[in-house]
Amino acid sequence: MNVITRTFDFVKKHPEWFTVLGLCILFYFIFFHNIGNYPLMDVDETRYVSMARDMFHTKDFMTLVLDDDYFFEKPPLFFWGECISFAIFGKINEFTARFPVALYGMLTCFLTYFMGKKIVSRKYGIVSSLILATSLEFVILAKFAILDIVVSTCVAFSIMLGFLTFFCKDENKKFFIWLFYIFSGLAVMAKGIPGFVLPFGVMFFALLIADKLKSALKPKYLFAGLGFFLLIVLPWHLLMLKIHNPAFYEEYIIKHHLARFFTSNDIDRSAPWWFYFVNLIWGLVPWIFSIIAICIAKVKNFSFGIFKNFKFKFDELNDSNKYLVLNWIAVIFIMLFFTSSSTKLITYILPIFVHIACILAFAWLGYIENANYKKAINLSVYIFGGFALLLSFLALFTPLYLPEWLYNDIYPSKWLTISFVALFGFSSIICAVKNKPWGVFFSHVIFILLLSAFCTKQYFLLDYKFGQNDLMEFAKYAQDTKDLLISFGDGRRYSLLYYYGAHIKYIEDEELTRDNLEEELEKNDALISMKKKNLEKYAQGLKYKTVLEGRKYILIRGK
Repeated sequence: MNVITRTFDFVKKHPEWFTVLGLCILFYFIFFHNIGNYPLMDVDETRYVSMARDMFHTKDFMTLVLDDDYFFEKPPLFFWGECISFAIFGKINEFTARFPVALYGMLTCFLTYFMGKKIVSRKYGIVSSLILATSLEFVILAKFAILDIVVSTCVAFSIMLGFLTFFCKDENKKFFIWLFYIFSGLAVMAKGIPGFVLPFGVMFFALLIADKLKSALKPKYLFAGLGFFLLIVLPWHLLMLKIHNPAFYEEYIIKHHLARFFTSNDIDRSAPWWFYFVNLIWGLVPWIFSIIAICIAKVKNFSFGIFKNFKFKFDELNDSNKYLVLNWIAVIFIMLFFTSSSTKLITYILPIFVHIACILAFAWLGYIENANYKKAINLSVYIFGGFALLLSFLALFTPLYLPEWLYNDIYPSKWLTISFVALFGFSSIICAVKNKPWGVFFSHVIFILLLSAFCTKQYFLLDYKFGQNDLMEFAKYAQDTKDLLISFGDGRRYSLLYYYGAHIKYIEDEELTRDNLEEELEKNDALISMKKKNLEKYAQGLKYKTVLEGRKYILIRGK
């Protein structure tokens, strides 16, 4: 007992150490566990990691290249991070490709924790960081080797460090302003113009509402900050303009930045204005149910009387309410910016999750400490938890209503998923009934942690069964036989490129003709990957032999 007592006393004396240690353990299982145990996914992971691998081998860290063609869509920060990971671990594989993005995800969560701890309280920092870490879309993209988590992390650091200027001592303000400019520059180097617009736009309106815009424009802040920003952003952009103009200007600046915002014609990614609102419904699972319940409760209790004699003065708010207002400004601006863009992709909205987590944490901490929104949150738990138990029960009988082929595909992940979903439903409801708010909160956290740590691999492998397994097998076969590999209308599936490890000739859909296929079949050392439906359409009467056949694709060569 003395040992146990001394241990508890030691923990109580060093709460910060053990809080950070506990978060590290949770973040490891959420972001890092098993990330190297399943192949890279088409299209973006295989494409970007192939480019990073080429950069690492050629040692050309300035010009991005995709399959021997210049790639002017993105800046290079993501690819530099990948190369650093390859160098540190001494190998290029799935783990070293995903390690940097998992690290970005963890750093963003720790940023959220330390900001919340400094401005509000340690408990608030824990709650806000864990809400962010277990929001479904954030978890997925923090384990996916693509650019969006990089720009999201840089934007989050920039905005949050800018927010700190509202809470720090005057003598320290300049350092946080300079860091705001530095991380804004890094955000630009991660994904271009959004890395500039988001932090500067949020800070402009934050300073405007706080009536501090004039003070932020003082030369000691502005000139040094702009100097740091330009020192980070200009060298690479000027070098690219010098080496690759006018192609870089036309592709990078005009097509992939300005044109993408005002039109989606070039990449066919248009969507209605409500696209991101729907996106957030699934992206914020499991927290979306409590968000909806709290919003309904707010609407029911709403009264226009609150506007009577309403006066808003930012400086008169306490620190918690200031932080709440600032995060609302960030959410509104980020949502308006991406909603107004003609080109919409589900990954673009990722920077908003940090600030939604910070807002929602106020409600959850109020529920935990003061029983605020108790009825609303408990009702959401009963509904969501009951739904989880119902799904678990119905999943037991999947052989009765699913096609045999589909049931066989999902079987490897069936029992683990059923167990975790049922555990969540049962534990969350029991904790709500027993009035254990921390238990309710952590049932949500542990649910996503278990799915992320132990089911992600199975979900990826399930997706690969619908075509990517074919392409990876073809690529490895061609690598072993040292034949040329040709993609005939495969839709730029870069798993061929990554797992083949050399140049691939991609024949696009508009170039698919019988004559083109016949020409490729005449090459003795060429293997041709194509969809089965295209084989039936274009290969009639041609002489070929089947090398490998998969579920969706087939590998052939000329006789």
